[in-house]
Amino acid sequence: MHKLRQVIQRLNLICARSDEPVLDVATRMSEEQVGALPIIDDGELVGIFSERDLMTRVLVAGRDARSTRISEVMTRNVITAGLDDSVETCVDKMRDAGCRHLPVIQGGRVIAMLSMRDLLRDEIEEQTEEIRHLRAYIHQVPSEV
Repeated sequence: MHKLRQVIQRLNLICARSDEPVLDVATRMSEEQVGALPIIDDGELVGIFSERDLMTRVLVAGRDARSTRISEVMTRNVITAGLDDSVETCVDKMRDAGCRHLPVIQGGRVIAMLSMRDLLRDEIEEQTEEIRHLRAYIHQVPSEV
C-alpha cells in the first residue's frame, strides 16, 4: 500500500483565505473542478470549505454568497493527513469523520489537498499493477499437462 508521498506527487494545491466571499471561493472551486479547499490564513490551516458547506451552510441557510465570508461557513475542526500516512489510514480517517477531503500537512504547512477520488485512483493503479505482475508470473511458469 502506498504512502501519501506517492499519491500527492501529481496534486496541485489550491486554497482560499477566510476573509474571501463565498461566491469567489465557490467560483474558484468550480473553475478548478475541486470539491473542497483548505482555508489558510498567514500560512496556517484554519478550516476547510467544501461543496457540503456551500449547500448546507450557505444555500439551504439562505445566506448571500456575495456578502458571506468563508470564515462564517467553513468547517473548523479539520481532520488532516501526514506524508507518512498510508492510503488505507487516510480512507479510514475520511470514513470515521464522514468527509471526502483531507489537507496533507508537512512541517505545520498544508502541502496538498487529498480527495477520496485521489485515494481510489491510487488504489486502482496499485491493483492494476499487481494484476499485471500476476499475469506475467502465470505466463512464465510452464503448465504441467
